[in-house]
Amino acid sequence: MLIGLQNPGAGYQGTRHNIGAEAVRVLAHQIGADFRSGPRGIPVQVADGSCGDVRVRLAIPTTFMNESGRAVGPLIRYFEPGRLLVAHDDIDLAFGKMRVHEDRGSGGHNGVKSIVDSLGSQAFWRLRIGVGRPPGSEDPADYVLKRFDDPVEAEILAREAADVLEAFATGGEESARQVAGHRGTES
Repeated sequence: MLIGLQNPGAGYQGTRHNIGAEAVRVLAHQIGADFRSGPRGIPVQVADGSCGDVRVRLAIPTTFMNESGRAVGPLIRYFEPGRLLVAHDDIDLAFGKMRVHEDRGSGGHNGVKSIVDSLGSQAFWRLRIGVGRPPGSEDPADYVLKRFDDPVEAEILAREAADVLEAFATGGEESARQVAGHRGTES
């Protein structure tokens, strides 16, 4: 199961905070998977498809970021996936850098913290997508809720993150780490 975090609604589309969900949407488009409402009572959109020979379930919570656990916890208990990866923005990584980790703390990301609290565990994989630090003394919370300065760069970043998600699905964590390690290294 591949989950992309976001804030719902048109006002948040294209923001740094929603890059995880954008990556999952890009992958869904690439594999021809259509989103539908999740199981009854779980605030999530899900899509099923295949990456090569591997069946994948994609999910995007419809809760606000800081309440992601309200969707992810019940979703995981309902489907009991063999592997789980959560994709999200990370201001502690330079723009375009990506890292794949397992069993780590939230790193100050409130969406991840909500999921850890809901699952009672941090033993899941994460794709951290670098959106860079806010300039000057700008509040990080305000920064992640702003749209990317260059929408084309944001689209490229979402496509590259989708490549990492696909590598995780088809080749596991080492494959995903290799693909992530080659991203964000140009320039």
